[in-house]
Amino acid sequence: MKASIRPFLTLSCLSVSLATGDVGANELPEIVVTAQFRDTNLMQEANSTSVIGAELIQQRAAQHLDEVINLAPNVNFSGGSNRARFFQVRGVGDRSQFQAPLNPSVGVILDGVDFSGMGGLGTLFDIEQVEILRGPQGTLHGANALAGLINIRSAAPTAEFENYIEAGIADYQTWNLGAASSGPLGDSLLYRVAAHQFRSDGFTDNQFLQREDTQSRDELTLRGKLRWLADAHTVDLGLNHIDINNGYDGFSLDNVRDTLSDEPGQDDQKSSSASVLVASTFNAFDNEVLLTVANTRSDYGYDEDWVYEGFHPFGYSSFDRYQRERDSYSAQWRLHSNDSSKLFANSTDWTAGAYYLSNDEDLNRFNSYGNTRFDSRYETATLALFGQLDISFTEALKLTLGLRWEDRDTDYKDSSQVNSDTEKSLWGGRIALEYQTNDQTLAYASIARGYRANGVNPDILSTLNEISDPEVLNLLSGVSEYDEESLINYEVGLKARLLENRLETRLAMFYMDREDQQVRGSFVVQRPGGSSDFIDFTDNAAQGNNYGMELEVDWLLSDALRLWGSLGLLETEYEDYINAQGDDLAGREQAQAPAYQYTLGARYSFSGGLYLQADLEGKDSFYFSDRHEVRASAYDLLNASVGYQARNWTLTLWGRNLTDEDIFVRGFGGFGNDPRKDYAVEPYYQYGAPRQVGLSASYTF
Repeated sequence: MKASIRPFLTLSCLSVSLATGDVGANELPEIVVTAQFRDTNLMQEANSTSVIGAELIQQRAAQHLDEVINLAPNVNFSGGSNRARFFQVRGVGDRSQFQAPLNPSVGVILDGVDFSGMGGLGTLFDIEQVEILRGPQGTLHGANALAGLINIRSAAPTAEFENYIEAGIADYQTWNLGAASSGPLGDSLLYRVAAHQFRSDGFTDNQFLQREDTQSRDELTLRGKLRWLADAHTVDLGLNHIDINNGYDGFSLDNVRDTLSDEPGQDDQKSSSASVLVASTFNAFDNEVLLTVANTRSDYGYDEDWVYEGFHPFGYSSFDRYQRERDSYSAQWRLHSNDSSKLFANSTDWTAGAYYLSNDEDLNRFNSYGNTRFDSRYETATLALFGQLDISFTEALKLTLGLRWEDRDTDYKDSSQVNSDTEKSLWGGRIALEYQTNDQTLAYASIARGYRANGVNPDILSTLNEISDPEVLNLLSGVSEYDEESLINYEVGLKARLLENRLETRLAMFYMDREDQQVRGSFVVQRPGGSSDFIDFTDNAAQGNNYGMELEVDWLLSDALRLWGSLGLLETEYEDYINAQGDDLAGREQAQAPAYQYTLGARYSFSGGLYLQADLEGKDSFYFSDRHEVRASAYDLLNASVGYQARNWTLTLWGRNLTDEDIFVRGFGGFGNDPRKDYAVEPYYQYGAPRQVGLSASYTF
């Protein structure tokens, strides 16, 4: 971290309330978290959670989740694509996916539909709020939420007519245009529809092709909702279609933004989903049934040599392409107690339910080096039973007991004659003790267990017959499969609303104990001519631990001035782990786990609708991978906006990364790709967004 920032952070120690309301109000707005079994006030939820609201999204002119996710403390994302697909919470999470199947460890939910591992669909137009729950959600969501859960909720239909349009322009040939409409269709039927198009040339110049759009972004978002209101029933129908047609041209041999590829890649994702939620109220209980269906087609490919054919006499030419299609079906049934069905002398609320999820994923891979093709099919079927008790001993003291049992059946087949069929029983749960002195202060302590499913490494299995070296063969055989991982999270927290509800603070301290920790790695295989290829795999480290804190503060200092920020501290290490290269990583930091992460912001509203806003965000250096020593550099980014708000319209001039600092979102090491240097091993980096300035406007009618 820069020396000038350290004392600033030490003295300030502010943290974030990310959902902002009207600054002119005389107190901070209340925020409701919807990802839990029951809607819960953020300040009364016994969990470390950040909420990014619609107003902050608009003020940042953010188009995608990766443009705001770093505002949440101890939450990170990985590049290696155009948009972020994978997220890490408290240092736990996936970083990439190539040929091998993947069991996500950070859940991504959009309007009730599980899109874990498909974070590219995180467009933000007409999104009401994004909820980031840190720590294992073993009772709530199961295997896909070992580290945490990101719940994206689009805006709901309204009882009154509401229409708005939004438009924006920025440098790098960037523009966006969207519209949304909501209101009643009758006495008991409400609707909402939204459509949005975003386009940008991206931040890469391809010098060989003389193009500025090889890292372009072309993102279409369509949403629709219907809500039917009956006496005892509410039926919600939700539709989402997100069509991402982005380029991918992220690496150069000279580690600059100018590329020389002759076959720029793509990072496309087309996701469509439908959900039906039926909520019913009966005398003895409340009933919820949620049915979802989703289809995602992704097309990810890149110029593997990063240059044009003929660049160097020792060079090679190769393009690697991964086309996936995933069909997903789920059904969830939940029963909740109401005032007439509480247990134990009306002291205990309860929830019970069942969940089924089916994911079928087909992969077609083509690599032009050797004209090789590969096909696989990965099927998972999950059946889960869960329940939770909320026991109130007094008005102030409450105990929560949650448990989830999951049976998971996985079937994998591929064109290399690998065939694996496994079934596992997994379990997770949570115990939390809450003490709420009044409506303004909550203290809690919790123990939660999360889990992540086991799997196979098809790249390893398909390669064993081609290896003659006994030492290498023995090493590879040891990582042909990997076991399930479990994580126990110990957490204490304190939340308070002070100064007549003008100041909110949220503090959480945690310790995470990881058993059979799943880690990603790769073997480097030398091709004829000196270039390198990878065998990607997942392995188990014996143990690991992650611990730290998240502090959140939001202060309405006056009707005109509001301050906020975030501070996350994180320490991670491996215990007793030797990677595939034979390196002993015991005591080393885990990948994608910066030791600190912060934001600090202020907004001043003048009379007449004019406002000024600025925020600073940053994070420490961190390892990109467990396989090599390449690290991301620490950075501090300055963002600002000036805007005007009238009754029906807003106009905002915004800027991100105003000091134009170079940041890296992905890094590789342990191999060489430059024929000019005889393929000498060196690090390679993918750049994040440079300085960008734009103008956005919206009109409500």
